[in-house]
Amino acid sequence: MTYALSELAAERLPKLLDGVGTAQDWEAKRGRIADDWLRLLGAPPAEGLHVGPSGEGGYELLEESSEDDHRRLRIRYGTPDGDTVTAFLLVPHGAALGATPAVLALHPTSPEGKADVALPSGRDNRRYGLELASRGYVVLAPDSITAGERVYPGAEPYRTAPFYERHPAWTAVGKMIADHRRAVDVLAAVPEADAGRIGAIGHSLGGYNGWFLAGLDRRVRAVASSCGFSPFAGDPEPNRWGLRDWFSHMPALTAMLQEGEVPFEWHEIAALVMPTPLFFWSGIGDRIFPNWQAIGTAMAELDELYRFAGAEGAFEGWIGPAGHDFPPQARKLAYEFLDRHLKGSAREAHGE
Repeated sequence: MTYALSELAAERLPKLLDGVGTAQDWEAKRGRIADDWLRLLGAPPAEGLHVGPSGEGGYELLEESSEDDHRRLRIRYGTPDGDTVTAFLLVPHGAALGATPAVLALHPTSPEGKADVALPSGRDNRRYGLELASRGYVVLAPDSITAGERVYPGAEPYRTAPFYERHPAWTAVGKMIADHRRAVDVLAAVPEADAGRIGAIGHSLGGYNGWFLAGLDRRVRAVASSCGFSPFAGDPEPNRWGLRDWFSHMPALTAMLQEGEVPFEWHEIAALVMPTPLFFWSGIGDRIFPNWQAIGTAMAELDELYRFAGAEGAFEGWIGPAGHDFPPQARKLAYEFLDRHLKGSAREAHGE
């Protein structure tokens, strides 16, 4: 799946269905994409990127408060590689035991981490965790590595050098996926949560972490991603994914980019999510991911794949007049998408 970066363009993206005529053909191609992706994510220590649920849903309660429409718990739990995650757990008042849809709310690149999406002090257009709790979802908002309460001692937020000193064979992306899989364990074990109706939502960093997670964990039943999808084609800064002096996602990419190559195009990795319902929002005025023409073409490729697989309606791709933001109209679309695919499943299960 190696491509010459100079040959990628909005009108020349790899076709997801090239060589695919049957469902079996797609599963074989999907397997090849997944294998290449996992190799790039690196070698986790011990069970750092476990294949299935760990079965460990426990957490330590640090503090609790009662808000207008939910209980807010600040919690802490361990990860398979011996790390510790801090998170906010928001449980709506009156949530039915074992019957309430749940969402993992993943924060953007904010030094405050989880607080940006789960507290009233969060920025405008970023409080989607808090808003989803008000809509009746159990919400888990964890800190990512390097953010919130997980900034490495002596380092600034979003500096991954201490991580790579500890885990030189792994990647920050692999670590975040592993952490978020552990978060699904925790969320599934919350008494009020329906473990069969768990979704993920995020903006920017949280946006791509959501679909990275869903591509490797089928317990995630729907994903809404804001400004978290951008092909290499037309990207003015492709090394954003490689080795940098702050947040290095996958350092091995830098050497490939220096040779003018990339190991995949991003819609191929997004295709791992299918048939899980997937929502993408992007802004035409996004200065971080400005290549909206290529984003649109890649969205069309994903839509074609979902239709091929008989999952029409499970993919939605929206591009609108906004910057690198999650504005009210986009959040409304995202929330309605999650409602259809998470709350709707309960109605269908009861014949409604």
